[in-house]
Amino acid sequence: MTATSAEIDARAAGRTVLSMFLETIAAKPDQVALRWRDGEGWGQLTWAQYADQAARLATGLERSGVGAGDRVVLMMRNRPEFHVADIAVLLAGATPISIYNSSSAEQVAYLAGHCKARVAIVEEGDYLARVEEARPELPHLEEVLTLGEGWRALLANEPTDLATGAARCAPDGLATVIYTSGTTGPPKGVQITHRNVVWTVESYREMLGDVENLRAVSYLPMAHIAERMHSHYLGIASGFEVTTCPDTNAVGEYARLVRPQTIFGVPRVWEKMHTAVEVALTADPATAARFEEARVTALPLQLARRERELTADEQATLERLDADLLLAARQLLGLDAARFAVSGAAPLPVEVFDWYLAIGVPFSEVYGMSENTGPLTWEPWKVRPGTVGRALPGVDLRLAHDGEIVARGGLIFPGYLDDPAKTAEALDEDGWLHTGDIGVFDDDGYLRIVDRKKELIITAGGKNISPANLESALRTIPLVGQAAAIGDGRKFVSALLVLDPDAARAWARAHDRPDATLAELAADPEVVAEVSKGVDDVMADFNHAEQVKRFTLLAHEWQPDSDELTPTAKLKRRAIHAKYADAIEAMYR
Repeated sequence: MTATSAEIDARAAGRTVLSMFLETIAAKPDQVALRWRDGEGWGQLTWAQYADQAARLATGLERSGVGAGDRVVLMMRNRPEFHVADIAVLLAGATPISIYNSSSAEQVAYLAGHCKARVAIVEEGDYLARVEEARPELPHLEEVLTLGEGWRALLANEPTDLATGAARCAPDGLATVIYTSGTTGPPKGVQITHRNVVWTVESYREMLGDVENLRAVSYLPMAHIAERMHSHYLGIASGFEVTTCPDTNAVGEYARLVRPQTIFGVPRVWEKMHTAVEVALTADPATAARFEEARVTALPLQLARRERELTADEQATLERLDADLLLAARQLLGLDAARFAVSGAAPLPVEVFDWYLAIGVPFSEVYGMSENTGPLTWEPWKVRPGTVGRALPGVDLRLAHDGEIVARGGLIFPGYLDDPAKTAEALDEDGWLHTGDIGVFDDDGYLRIVDRKKELIITAGGKNISPANLESALRTIPLVGQAAAIGDGRKFVSALLVLDPDAARAWARAHDRPDATLAELAADPEVVAEVSKGVDDVMADFNHAEQVKRFTLLAHEWQPDSDELTPTAKLKRRAIHAKYADAIEAMYR
């Protein structure tokens, strides 16, 4: 029996992010808190050093006039300075707000202007250039501090008293503001209170038990609520040793070096790591065949051991497969020490989920959004592929009359910053958050996400179709990395498919075309024919009205915060339809 909402309320009562921070400093002053690459070696800060730097920075911010009610924007890659700056801003009585480092000058102007930021702490180079370009439109922005000279000057201050700084934070005060990805208009500022954060941490702890002192790799932008909750807030509460990775593309390398015990990733990260192993196996067909046989044999055993104790024969089989091949795959990924490997933010193809489970990675999917401080449902132990787990402890979760997922609990945000109209759309009078997602529960309370309420395709024939389900299936085709289903108001469903760069290059080498460009491969009849066969295969599981009838193969991978994707790698459907209008129309001619 898990804790009730009232019990989680009691555990969170009166506490803040800073009170959790002080608890960890007192308990683990000499343990390593933050690590980063420093040349060929590693730099690190203990919890005591982390606190000292934050306290010195807070003094400098106070001398710059930062105080209660002020907002400070942070724009930098995933690096240790973020953690220090975030705590320092809170110690000064202000609110730290991270904005995506990929934001254009125009976006910086909107975000920093909307929250009326008084100070910005910015990484040098292009980040600083964009902030300076936006500055004429930001009358409230009084000072821009950099991570170079400005940072060193701030650290030269005497440290503020930690207890005094912590007393400036109230449970109902703002811990941060998370700006939404902006798929349906200008980004909205999701207000996250200290109570929201502490409540979510306590709900996690109820579910997980002892998660003290885990190694974590942090690589996603800290403007992403999942990374902020996982490696910053939960890291603070539980004393994680967080290794910061400034380049998302380097997460595989960092995982192999750090061997994290806990790691979160969006689907594209997990898909790329999966593809890397599959591509590596193509070099030795015999090993690839043995691996595939081992994986298929292991999957039902991996699922069974999460529900019951294996028989002696089953356990022996799994241990033999692990020693022979599966452990080596986990080591190649850097996941051989993982206790929690979690995917979220968008649907992950079930086939990819099964692949990780089969090789022995303790894999699971989480569901949630910024408006509920990150996680809403999760089941890390008794996982069921195709679902996103059950409601977190203390969370009330149900379906509205139209199947929309609605939730209530201490992790639900109080509203959007300076936007009562949008707040009223998201929160009803009884405090239920309307997620905008359509879901289905099984008999044991496991939730399956059907799709976004506003993104369902309604064909010309009136058929309601989930694009996310189609796209998830299409991404399992070996040569396909990304997909966007098209069909709203159309006679049939089509799709834009993007070549997976690694898989495409491996295909080219295997077919004696090592020098072929991605553009050449996307137009190659053999490649198109292979993708076409893959489309036919994966569409066999869908009914006739849902099946993709035509597709266009694209060469260039879609990147986060681009014309096609939001900073959190969600599809910008409206923008995709506009950018690829000619290609889309050609499929319907």
